[in-house]
Amino acid sequence: MDQHIEIEFKNLLSKEAFEKLVHHFQITPDSFITQQNHYFDTKDFDLKKQYSALRIREKNEAYELTLKQPAKEGLLESNQALSKQEAEAFLQDGLFPEGPIQALIIQAKLNPSDFICFGSLRTDRAELPFQDGLLVVDHSFYAGKEDYELEYEVQNAESGEKVFRELLETLQIPLRETENKVKRFYEATFGE
Repeated sequence: MDQHIEIEFKNLLSKEAFEKLVHHFQITPDSFITQQNHYFDTKDFDLKKQYSALRIREKNEAYELTLKQPAKEGLLESNQALSKQEAEAFLQDGLFPEGPIQALIIQAKLNPSDFICFGSLRTDRAELPFQDGLLVVDHSFYAGKEDYELEYEVQNAESGEKVFRELLETLQIPLRETENKVKRFYEATFGE
Protein backbone atom coordinates (compact mmCIF):
# COMPACT_ATOMS: atom_id res chain seq x y z
CA MET A 1 0.00 0.00 0.00
CA ASP A 2 1.18 3.48 -0.87
CA GLN A 3 0.31 6.25 1.62
CA HIS A 4 1.08 9.93 1.38
CA ILE A 5 -0.27 13.31 2.42
CA GLU A 6 -1.98 14.96 -0.51
CA ILE A 7 -1.57 18.73 -0.60
CA GLU A 8 -3.27 20.27 -3.58
CA PHE A 9 -4.88 23.50 -4.65
CA LYS A 10 -7.94 23.44 -6.90
CA ASN A 11 -9.75 25.94 -9.03
CA LEU A 12 -12.85 25.43 -11.16
CA LEU A 13 -12.43 26.95 -14.60
CA SER A 14 -14.70 28.33 -17.27
CA LYS A 15 -14.35 26.67 -20.66
CA GLU A 16 -12.48 29.79 -21.84
CA ALA A 17 -10.03 29.64 -18.91
CA PHE A 18 -9.50 25.93 -19.58
CA GLU A 19 -8.69 26.67 -23.23
CA LYS A 20 -6.37 29.52 -22.15
CA LEU A 21 -4.42 27.12 -19.90
CA VAL A 22 -4.22 24.48 -22.63
CA HIS A 23 -2.89 27.09 -25.06
CA HIS A 24 -0.49 28.66 -22.52
CA PHE A 25 1.13 25.32 -21.65
CA GLN A 26 0.87 23.99 -25.23
CA ILE A 27 -1.09 20.92 -24.11
CA THR A 28 -2.04 18.82 -27.11
CA PRO A 29 -5.20 16.68 -27.33
CA ASP A 30 -3.12 13.49 -27.10
CA SER A 31 -1.70 14.73 -23.76
CA PHE A 32 -5.06 13.99 -22.14
CA ILE A 33 -5.56 10.55 -20.59
CA THR A 34 -9.06 9.34 -19.74
CA GLN A 35 -9.66 7.98 -16.27
CA GLN A 36 -12.83 6.77 -14.59
CA ASN A 37 -13.49 7.23 -10.87
CA HIS A 38 -16.09 4.94 -9.26
CA TYR A 39 -17.25 6.24 -5.85
CA PHE A 40 -18.24 4.06 -2.89
CA ASP A 41 -19.87 4.62 0.49
CA THR A 42 -22.47 2.99 2.71
CA LYS A 43 -26.14 3.67 1.95
CA ASP A 44 -26.13 6.12 4.89
CA PHE A 45 -22.93 7.84 3.68
CA ASP A 46 -21.03 6.83 6.82
CA LEU A 47 -17.67 7.45 5.15
CA LYS A 48 -18.74 10.91 3.97
CA LYS A 49 -19.79 11.71 7.56
CA GLN A 50 -16.14 11.06 8.51
CA TYR A 51 -15.06 13.57 5.80
CA SER A 52 -13.50 10.67 3.90
CA ALA A 53 -13.96 9.21 0.43
CA LEU A 54 -13.38 5.86 -1.29
CA ARG A 55 -12.96 5.28 -5.00
CA ILE A 56 -11.66 2.90 -7.60
CA ARG A 57 -9.74 4.71 -10.33
CA GLU A 58 -9.56 2.97 -13.68
CA LYS A 59 -6.79 4.31 -15.92
CA ASN A 60 -4.83 2.68 -18.75
CA GLU A 61 -6.48 -0.67 -17.93
CA ALA A 62 -5.10 -0.49 -14.36
CA TYR A 63 -7.23 -0.27 -11.23
CA GLU A 64 -6.43 1.42 -7.93
CA LEU A 65 -8.50 1.58 -4.75
CA THR A 66 -8.02 4.89 -2.90
CA LEU A 67 -9.17 5.97 0.53
CA LYS A 68 -8.85 9.68 1.37
CA GLN A 69 -9.06 10.68 5.02
CA PRO A 70 -8.55 14.02 6.78
CA ALA A 71 -5.02 14.76 8.02
CA LYS A 72 -3.47 17.73 9.85
CA GLU A 73 -2.40 19.25 6.54
CA GLY A 74 -4.20 18.05 3.43
CA LEU A 75 -5.55 14.51 3.10
CA LEU A 76 -4.03 11.15 3.92
CA GLU A 77 -4.30 9.21 0.67
CA SER A 78 -3.99 5.42 0.88
CA ASN A 79 -3.73 3.50 -2.40
CA GLN A 80 -3.97 -0.21 -3.16
CA ALA A 81 -3.53 -1.73 -6.62
CA LEU A 82 -6.36 -4.02 -7.71
CA SER A 83 -6.68 -6.64 -10.38
CA LYS A 84 -9.46 -6.18 -12.93
CA GLN A 85 -11.29 -9.10 -11.29
CA GLU A 86 -11.10 -7.49 -7.81
CA ALA A 87 -12.34 -4.16 -9.19
CA GLU A 88 -15.23 -5.77 -11.06
CA ALA A 89 -16.20 -7.89 -8.04
CA PHE A 90 -16.45 -4.73 -5.92
CA LEU A 91 -18.23 -2.71 -8.61
CA GLN A 92 -20.73 -5.38 -9.63
CA ASP A 93 -21.14 -7.60 -6.56
CA GLY A 94 -20.10 -5.37 -3.64
CA LEU A 95 -17.20 -7.66 -2.68
CA PHE A 96 -14.81 -5.31 -0.88
CA PRO A 97 -11.21 -6.14 -1.91
CA GLU A 98 -9.11 -7.68 0.84
CA GLY A 99 -6.01 -5.80 1.90
CA PRO A 100 -4.80 -2.70 3.72
CA ILE A 101 -7.68 -0.41 2.64
CA GLN A 102 -10.20 -2.90 4.00
CA ALA A 103 -8.25 -2.86 7.29
CA LEU A 104 -8.44 0.97 7.36
CA ILE A 105 -12.21 0.82 6.76
CA ILE A 106 -12.59 -1.60 9.67
CA GLN A 107 -10.33 0.63 11.78
CA ALA A 108 -12.76 3.50 11.00
CA LYS A 109 -15.48 1.30 12.56
CA LEU A 110 -17.25 0.66 9.25
CA ASN A 111 -18.34 -2.65 7.76
CA PRO A 112 -16.73 -3.28 4.35
CA SER A 113 -19.74 -5.35 3.25
CA ASP A 114 -21.96 -2.24 3.62
CA PHE A 115 -20.23 -0.39 0.77
CA ILE A 116 -21.92 0.15 -2.57
CA CYS A 117 -20.98 2.05 -5.72
CA PHE A 118 -22.92 5.28 -6.09
CA GLY A 119 -21.72 6.12 -9.57
CA SER A 120 -18.85 7.20 -11.75
CA LEU A 121 -17.09 10.32 -12.94
CA ARG A 122 -14.98 10.39 -16.12
CA THR A 123 -12.06 12.79 -16.41
CA ASP A 124 -9.87 13.66 -19.36
CA ARG A 125 -6.64 14.69 -17.59
CA ALA A 126 -3.34 16.27 -18.64
CA GLU A 127 -0.47 16.43 -16.12
CA LEU A 128 2.71 18.45 -16.36
CA PRO A 129 5.53 19.34 -13.97
CA PHE A 130 5.38 22.99 -12.92
CA GLN A 131 7.85 24.65 -10.56
CA ASP A 132 8.07 22.32 -7.53
CA GLY A 133 4.78 20.51 -8.12
CA LEU A 134 2.48 18.82 -10.59
CA LEU A 135 -0.05 20.84 -12.58
CA VAL A 136 -3.20 18.92 -13.49
CA VAL A 137 -5.74 20.12 -16.06
CA ASP A 138 -9.06 18.24 -15.96
CA HIS A 139 -12.24 18.08 -18.01
CA SER A 140 -14.76 15.97 -16.07
CA PHE A 141 -18.16 14.45 -16.91
CA TYR A 142 -20.67 13.23 -14.29
CA ALA A 143 -24.41 13.16 -13.59
CA GLY A 144 -25.19 14.84 -16.91
CA LYS A 145 -22.77 17.70 -16.17
CA GLU A 146 -19.27 18.64 -17.18
CA ASP A 147 -16.71 20.91 -15.60
CA TYR A 148 -13.14 22.12 -15.99
CA GLU A 149 -10.59 22.26 -13.20
CA LEU A 150 -6.99 23.15 -12.49
CA GLU A 151 -5.17 21.33 -9.67
CA TYR A 152 -1.68 21.92 -8.34
CA GLU A 153 -0.19 19.09 -6.25
CA VAL A 154 2.74 20.06 -4.02
CA GLN A 155 4.85 18.97 -1.07
CA ASN A 156 4.80 22.36 0.69
CA ALA A 157 1.45 24.08 1.24
CA GLU A 158 2.79 27.60 1.76
CA SER A 159 5.03 27.84 -1.31
CA GLY A 160 2.54 25.82 -3.39
CA GLU A 161 -0.30 28.22 -2.66
CA LYS A 162 1.89 31.18 -3.63
CA VAL A 163 2.86 29.60 -6.98
CA PHE A 164 -0.77 28.57 -7.67
CA ARG A 165 -2.16 32.05 -6.97
CA GLU A 166 0.57 33.69 -9.07
CA LEU A 167 -0.24 31.40 -12.01
CA LEU A 168 -3.94 32.26 -11.83
CA GLU A 169 -3.12 35.96 -11.56
CA THR A 170 -0.69 35.82 -14.49
CA LEU A 171 -3.32 34.16 -16.70
CA GLN A 172 -6.08 36.41 -15.32
CA ILE A 173 -8.13 33.44 -14.14
CA PRO A 174 -10.37 34.24 -11.15
CA LEU A 175 -9.74 32.27 -7.95
CA ARG A 176 -12.84 30.23 -7.09
CA GLU A 177 -13.81 28.27 -4.00
CA THR A 178 -13.64 24.71 -5.35
CA GLU A 179 -14.94 21.51 -3.79
CA ASN A 180 -13.18 18.25 -4.62
CA LYS A 181 -14.55 15.97 -7.35
CA VAL A 182 -16.33 13.54 -5.04
CA LYS A 183 -18.19 16.42 -3.33
CA ARG A 184 -19.19 17.86 -6.72
CA PHE A 185 -20.25 14.39 -7.85
CA TYR A 186 -22.42 13.85 -4.74
CA GLU A 187 -23.93 17.32 -5.01
CA ALA A 188 -24.83 16.82 -8.68
CA THR A 189 -26.13 13.29 -8.08
CA PHE A 190 -27.90 13.66 -4.73
CA GLY A 191 -28.16 17.41 -4.18
CA GLU A 192 -26.02 17.24 -1.04
